[in-house]
Amino acid sequence: MPAGFGPPRPPWTPRWSLSSSSSWRSTITWTRSLLPEAHFLEGEAEQERKWNTGSAPARPLPGAPPPSQDSVPILRAFGVTDEGVSVCCHIHGFAPYFYTPAPPGFGPEHLSELQRELSAAISRDQRGGKELTGPAVLAVELCSRESMFGYHGHGPSPFLRITLALPRLMAPARRLLEQGIRLAGLGTPSFAPYEANVDFEIRFMVDTDIVGCNWLELPAGKYILRPEGKATLCQLEADVLWSDVISHPPEGEWQRIAPLRVLSFDIECAGRKGIFPEPERDPVIQICSLGLRWGEPEPFLRLALTLRPCAPILGAKVQSYEREEDLLQAWSTFIRIMDPDVITGYNIQNFDLPYLISRAQTLKVPGFPLLGRVIGLRSNIRESSFQSRQTGRRDSKVVSMVGRVQMDMLQVLLREYKLRSYTLNAVSFHFLGEQKEDVQHSIITDLQNGNDQTRRRLAVYCLKDAFLPLRLLERLMVLVNAMEMARVTGVPLGYLLSRGQQVKVVSQLLRQAMRQGLLMPVVKTEGGEDYTGATVIEPLKGYYDVPIATLDFSSLYPSIMMAHNLCYTTLLRPGAAQKLGLTEDQFIKTPTGDEFVKASVRKGLLPQILENLLSARKRAKAELAKETDPLRRQVLDGRQLALKVSANSVYGFTGAQVGRLPCLEISQSVTGFGRQMIEKTKQLVETKYTVENGYSTSAKVVYGDTDSVMCRFGVSSVAEAMALGREAADWVSGHFPSPIRLEFEKVYFPYLLISKKRYAGLLFSSRPDAHDRMDCKGLEAVRRDNCPLVANLVTASLRRLLIDRDPSGAVAHAQDVISDLLCNRIDISQLVITKELTRAAADYAGKQAHVELAERMRKRDPGSAPSLGDRVPYVIISAAKGVAAYMKSEDPLFVLEHSLPIDTQYYLEQQLAKPLLRIFEPILGEGRAEAVLLRGDHTRCKTVLTGKVGGLLAFAKRRNCCIGCRTVLSHQGAVCKFCQPRESELYQKEVSHLSALEERFSRLWTQCQRCQGSLHEDVICTSRDCPIFYMRKKVRKDLEDQERLLRRFGPPGPEAW
Repeated sequence: MPAGFGPPRPPWTPRWSLSSSSSWRSTITWTRSLLPEAHFLEGEAEQERKWNTGSAPARPLPGAPPPSQDSVPILRAFGVTDEGVSVCCHIHGFAPYFYTPAPPGFGPEHLSELQRELSAAISRDQRGGKELTGPAVLAVELCSRESMFGYHGHGPSPFLRITLALPRLMAPARRLLEQGIRLAGLGTPSFAPYEANVDFEIRFMVDTDIVGCNWLELPAGKYILRPEGKATLCQLEADVLWSDVISHPPEGEWQRIAPLRVLSFDIECAGRKGIFPEPERDPVIQICSLGLRWGEPEPFLRLALTLRPCAPILGAKVQSYEREEDLLQAWSTFIRIMDPDVITGYNIQNFDLPYLISRAQTLKVPGFPLLGRVIGLRSNIRESSFQSRQTGRRDSKVVSMVGRVQMDMLQVLLREYKLRSYTLNAVSFHFLGEQKEDVQHSIITDLQNGNDQTRRRLAVYCLKDAFLPLRLLERLMVLVNAMEMARVTGVPLGYLLSRGQQVKVVSQLLRQAMRQGLLMPVVKTEGGEDYTGATVIEPLKGYYDVPIATLDFSSLYPSIMMAHNLCYTTLLRPGAAQKLGLTEDQFIKTPTGDEFVKASVRKGLLPQILENLLSARKRAKAELAKETDPLRRQVLDGRQLALKVSANSVYGFTGAQVGRLPCLEISQSVTGFGRQMIEKTKQLVETKYTVENGYSTSAKVVYGDTDSVMCRFGVSSVAEAMALGREAADWVSGHFPSPIRLEFEKVYFPYLLISKKRYAGLLFSSRPDAHDRMDCKGLEAVRRDNCPLVANLVTASLRRLLIDRDPSGAVAHAQDVISDLLCNRIDISQLVITKELTRAAADYAGKQAHVELAERMRKRDPGSAPSLGDRVPYVIISAAKGVAAYMKSEDPLFVLEHSLPIDTQYYLEQQLAKPLLRIFEPILGEGRAEAVLLRGDHTRCKTVLTGKVGGLLAFAKRRNCCIGCRTVLSHQGAVCKFCQPRESELYQKEVSHLSALEERFSRLWTQCQRCQGSLHEDVICTSRDCPIFYMRKKVRKDLEDQERLLRRFGPPGPEAW
């Protein structure tokens, strides 16, 4: 038998039961496979959350150092074998450590004294030395190392490596050393810490060359299995010394992904009318779960747990309970039985998981929060807040679940994609082309209180809500991409979802530095000075009816750092070059005046990291081009993307002023070289491609931005522009040091250049005879801060201008849309504006429409009101003259229900006017565009609806008007005496209008029934991201108004019979 784990023991995988009912006593296929002769496991390092001797093996490991404390640090690696067996590896013997420069005069005779004094200081420290039963410092050793920050020219110098007993002692040890430790003959020197802020897990993974999600091997005879007294729910548990763990680099056969178990779930709660569910009062009525073995096409498990009986569901297992406590206990037991590696869902981080834990706590359900893999360790909830310039502030909850990775698809989408709406319905339609029934929380209780069939309908809805996140996880390759990012950057998978970007670069930097004996200093950072960013060549605005070639620098910032050897290790402080006696050919001076030594003196760490990343990406892309297996193609595609993102993030790491290791000299030098290169490219192209040099027309760079330039070569065909673009890219590349390379990227024809960062055109990248797509940058066609009407109109106008080459048709279409807007013929779904609520109302400098609406909605219904991080949909309604726009924002559904009039003039002037003028002024001219589009016959006809509430209507008395001539009537009839002869004609006309409304409503109703999967049940969907929802609401209201109008004619007279 090959080296590895021992023979299988079936008793380790018992068959479980979720309830005492006989239906659950049958064999369940949801447990993991029986233990095979497994030898390898895939996993990620994770620090143990608590320290106790109970986690130590029953007998000591050979070669393990004796413990100095009652508690010792143990790392757990959770993983899965090729056969799907879950494994937990307890890794012993690794201790946390950090470095500090040895003070002048420090010798070997001072080592034991420093160890003793620092240990005593930590023990006395109130924050660090509580409950210590042995020495806090295990060892102090002299070694030769060098700081990575700056080029010093003298090579390694004496450093002290200080090893501690526990990771939590790192902070007090660092603080006490900075304050100073008294040593005989040396006074009280202060010690500067190096690598004292490195996470314990990262330190271990760097030292052992382990990366996230790679394969680990335990050699035969080097580990001890735990058949009894296991600390986790995993099928196999082993104890091993840290130095005996073998890590296989994720290459070749070790790139494969283990058959991880993925669980997606959703819950339904029965709330009270008008109040969002609260775990202290409102019960959980359904929990639906889907299980998937990664690599298989379909889920192997569909389970619906319901409160009260539920009708059967085809393809799903339904289990009903009479008590909510039993329902919650069953799901908690199910989690431990199924034992998922990854848990996903939609908003499970902020709603589902916290609600379940809080509800179980309210009902005192024993053992419910034991959702992780560590036996006896409860999952708890803590508040978290994240803030950045890009995303603003987002408040969220974090639920601990040791041994399982949580991938909330809502959080993934919020971080990775910019969408108009982030509801599950909206993102499913955007990425999957699917929609689902959306049940409002106020209706759920009615369905629950109905019968077996209504509860079945709710369960089908709940199953769909659990299925869609699983589809999104697969379609967007979220898990594969995250695993490859963990492998490339060397961090645990969980770090990618809960930590920022910097830990990924720190991990790579530490690995490269360790090989060269370099150390990372601990830098105290506060908001520093800013620097000039990338350059933008002033655009020559206009409509170009000739091909425009785009030349792009490949990986601009990484290539600049490699070409000029820009790094922490090569940075020269002011005056250092002269002090070190460096000649002019040994260092460079950047455009910003900073100095760095050349690679001939010292090759920088960052350039080495970037070279490795980009060469690995090239290999991954080459393998991807040859690979045919779909699963392996996913892995390779995820890998090349992770390598690209990692390379681009290195520059951002150096420029983060509040970061782990900011270096303004590097970041400003990179952008300085970038500006210089863009200007030089413009000069080279315009100097070479001239009539004087034999070309038919002189070239002109019409625009340049960060890493690309747009060139007009004056040729009339796309093929000629492509040829000249490739020639120019090769010629210009020869003027820059390797590996900087300018590449031909695409041709725009025609090209509409509006301003900086705003342009559109038909994009040709490979074939000169067919465009790839219409490309828009910075225009309202791709922005999400306007209403959909703007994006749709701008897109339609651009299609007519660029694809159809029909300016008059584009103008006519824009005029028709404006006319429909002013006459209230535009559906309200096209007028909804959505903006993210990033701060509380008091934190905004001025009043904001969406913020004020959120406050009003909170007063109406606190439970369903938007919270921080949500996108708030609203429309602008008419109000008295002089009322600010932020006071006119209103919930679209509230507007429909109360027939509030839309402020169409606002949408014309504040939403449509500027985007339309931007794209039409280069064609029609500045003065004429406004006259043609915003003034004229199409703007003179306006329809203003009369609201039913608010303003002077509270004091007004309604009177009926004649249906024929609109004269005010003194009676309750339908027509006046002058229109009495035409009453039959008017009646038929209104009946015909009623029939048209009924047919339209029937079509919308049927379409919604198809979406919900049933043609015989009522439509209860309330998805506001679906345009049909607002149409259906509007047509239903129009239908009710029309029926009310027809009733004014009264019953038919005798003559009608």
